[in-house]
Amino acid sequence: MTMIPNRMPQSWKAKWIDPELPHDKDTKQPASVLHRTFTLENTEEAVLYITCHGIYTVTVNGQNASEFVLAPGTGDYHKRLCVQAYDVSSFLKKGENAITVTLGDGWYRGSVGIDGLRNYYGTDLALLLQLEVNNEPVLCSDETWQASQEGPVRENDLQRGETYDARKEEITEWHNVTVRDYGYANLEPQRSVPVIEQERFEGRIIHTPNGETVIDCSQNLAGYTELRVKAKAGQKIVLYHGETLDENGNFTQTNFDPGDRNKNGGIPQKIEYICKDGENVYRPSFCIFGFRYAKIETEIDLSDAEFTSVAVYSKMPQKGSFRCGNEDVNRLFLNSLWSMRSNFCDIPTDCPTRERAGWTGDAQVFAPTAVYLADCLPVYRKWLEECRCAQREDGLVQNIAPVNNSGSRISEMLQGSAGWGDACVIVPWALYEAYGDISILEENYDMMRKWLDFTAERAKKTRLRNMSNPYKKYLVDEGFHFGEWCQPDVSNMEAMKNTMMHGAPEPATAYFFRSASLLSEIAQILGKKEDAEKYADIAVKAKRAYRYTCTEKGVITSERQCEYVRPVAFGLLSGDEAQNAADALNDLVVKNGYHLNTGFLSTPDLCSVLAEHGHTDTAYRLLLQEDCPGWLYAVKKGATSIWETWDGIREDGTVHDSLNHYSYGAVSGWLFSGVCGIKRKNQKLIIQPYPHPSLGYAEAKWEAPEGTVTSSWKYEEQNVIFDITLPCEAEVILPDGRKINAEKGEHHYEVLL
Repeated sequence: MTMIPNRMPQSWKAKWIDPELPHDKDTKQPASVLHRTFTLENTEEAVLYITCHGIYTVTVNGQNASEFVLAPGTGDYHKRLCVQAYDVSSFLKKGENAITVTLGDGWYRGSVGIDGLRNYYGTDLALLLQLEVNNEPVLCSDETWQASQEGPVRENDLQRGETYDARKEEITEWHNVTVRDYGYANLEPQRSVPVIEQERFEGRIIHTPNGETVIDCSQNLAGYTELRVKAKAGQKIVLYHGETLDENGNFTQTNFDPGDRNKNGGIPQKIEYICKDGENVYRPSFCIFGFRYAKIETEIDLSDAEFTSVAVYSKMPQKGSFRCGNEDVNRLFLNSLWSMRSNFCDIPTDCPTRERAGWTGDAQVFAPTAVYLADCLPVYRKWLEECRCAQREDGLVQNIAPVNNSGSRISEMLQGSAGWGDACVIVPWALYEAYGDISILEENYDMMRKWLDFTAERAKKTRLRNMSNPYKKYLVDEGFHFGEWCQPDVSNMEAMKNTMMHGAPEPATAYFFRSASLLSEIAQILGKKEDAEKYADIAVKAKRAYRYTCTEKGVITSERQCEYVRPVAFGLLSGDEAQNAADALNDLVVKNGYHLNTGFLSTPDLCSVLAEHGHTDTAYRLLLQEDCPGWLYAVKKGATSIWETWDGIREDGTVHDSLNHYSYGAVSGWLFSGVCGIKRKNQKLIIQPYPHPSLGYAEAKWEAPEGTVTSSWKYEEQNVIFDITLPCEAEVILPDGRKINAEKGEHHYEVLL
C-alpha cells in the first residue's frame, strides 16, 4: 500500500452511503461492515479514494489496503474532512474482486475531548469511496453496496475501547445501504503523514499483591495491545489499560480518573475479546490507549499466550539523537521522545488517556524542542490548519484545536489565553527556523495578524489598578488567561481564580510583545513592509507597558522564578538589566535548593537563561535535580515518559494526573541548543556548546535542512575537547570566547579549563 499525498478525484461520482438501519442514535452501535464485489479488465494505475464519517479500515481482496491507523484522522469535520488516496494496483486482479470497509465511531461520534462528549459531529456513520483505474472511476460507493452490523466489532469507542467477538468474523446477514446527501464541500486531500503502527514491546506477565494478572510492556506509550492466545469458542479475555501501578504495586487507572465522566463509565481503556476455537490473534482497529500496563481478566490458560504493546503515532522519522555520560539524562531524553510520539497522533495533543486534545499552549512550549526530535512539520502543519479553522471572526485563537468542548457559557469564556493563542505565531516561527520553509509563514500569516489585532483591541481595556501606566493601551490585563500554569507550589485553580480577578499583565503583555516582535520579523521576510512597521511599533509600546507595570525601571522584585525567566528570554530587558535579572534568578534557584518553581510557560527557557548569563553550573544542577520538583525525580521513579506534573507519583507512591505529557520534556531542546549548542537562527547554523563536567561527555546529532550536524564534547584532564561535524558553513562559539567561521566538514577544538 502506498498513500498518495495531496490527491483527490477530478470529480466525485461516488455517493455518501449510510450503512446503518434506523436505531436509537444515543445507543452505542456495533461497527458497520460494508462490502462490494466488482469485476475489472485492467488493474494498472489503480487509485482508491476514501473517507468517512467515523474511522475506517479497508481491505481489497482480503488484504489490508491501508497502513493508516484511525483514518481519516481528526479535524473539524464540519469545515474539513481529509480524503486519502491509495495506490492499490498490486491488490487488484483481472476478473472478480472484493472490497470490504469497516466503520467505527472515531472522533466523529465517539467520546472526545475534555468532557468525553459523544456525537460531537453527528450521529451517523457514512462512507465515501471511489476506485479509479487510469483516472476512470470503476467502483463507487452507491446504493448497490451491502452492509451489516453483525460483524465481530460489537462496540467501539476511541477512548473507552473495543469489544470484539471472533465468532462473528464470517458475516452472513446483509442489508441495503442508504444514500445520503452530505455533499463534497468540506472534503480536502490528505496532505499530512498517516498515523501508523510503529515500535512493539513484548509484554511480561506479573502478579500484583492483590492477585491481579497484569502485563508489563516496559514502555508507557500510546497504542494498543496485540494478543495471541489459544482458546475455545466463547471464552473471553478482558484487558484494562493503565499507565502505572499504585503505591501497593497494584493496577490502577486513578491518575487519569475523569471525574464527572465516571457517571458514564469513565475511561476504562478496555478491550473485551471473545474467542473462536483455536489460535486467536487480535489487535483493535478503532481505539488507542495511553498505557504501559494491562490488567487481564480471563479463565483462559495463559501459559502459551503472547501480549505485545504496539506504539501508534504519526509517521515522523526521528531527526535528533542525544547521549551523555549520565544515564538518567539519557533516559530523560528518551522520555521526552516517547511523550512526543505518544501525543503526536495526527495532531499534537496533551495526553493519550484523559483528553487527547490539541491544546495550543502545549504545542507552543514544545515546538522548539519537537523540531530537534522528529520530522514533525507535517503534523504541526495540519494542526495549524485546525487552528485557523478554530479562530473566531474577531481574531481570538481558541485554546484547543480542533475545538471539542461543550460550547457552554463557561467554556466559551475561558478562551484566548496569552501563551496559548500565541501558538499561532510561535509555532510557525519555530518550524520556519528549523526547516527554512517560508510557506509555513505564508499559510499562517493571516491567522497571526488577526490574533495580534485581537490582542491589541483587548489591550485597550485596562483595569483600574493599572490606569496610571502611560502605555496602558498596550498592557494586556483584561480577558481570560491561564497565566504561569502548573507552577509546582501553586494551585492551578487558585492561580486561575487570581488571574480572572486581577488579570495577568506580566505573562500576557510579555507574550503580546513576543508575538508582535516575531510578526514584525515575519512580515519583513514576506515583504509586507507596512505590517512590519506596524507590529514593530506595537512591540516597542508593549515593551514599555510591560516595563512600567511589571518591573521597577527594569528591575524585577518578584519571588517567582518565571518572572525573571520570561523577560530575559523574550528580550524585554536591556543588557545590564537582563544580566541582573539572570543573577537574581540564579539566587532564587540557589535559595530554593536548586529546585525550579517555574510553570508551564517559562520552564522551557529556564536553563538557557541561566547558562547564557554565566550560571552554567546552576543550569546543570537543575537538569540533574533528583528531588521533586526536578527532571530526574520522575526518572528515578522509573518513568519512561514525561509526566504532566512534577510529582505524578509522589514519594509515598500515590499517583495522580497524566504520566504522558510532553510539555516538561521541552528541556530536551536545551540538550541540543545549550548542552551541545546546535542552533539554527536566521537560516544559519550556530554551534555554541555549554559544557559541564557533571556529564563527562555529551553528543548530539541533528538532521538540519543542510544535512547532518554533530556536536560533541568531553572532559580530558585540564581540557574540554570539542568535535563538530558541519554540513555547511557555520559559526562556532567556544566557551573561551573564540568565534570561528567554520567551513563544511569535521572540526576539532580544545579549550583549556
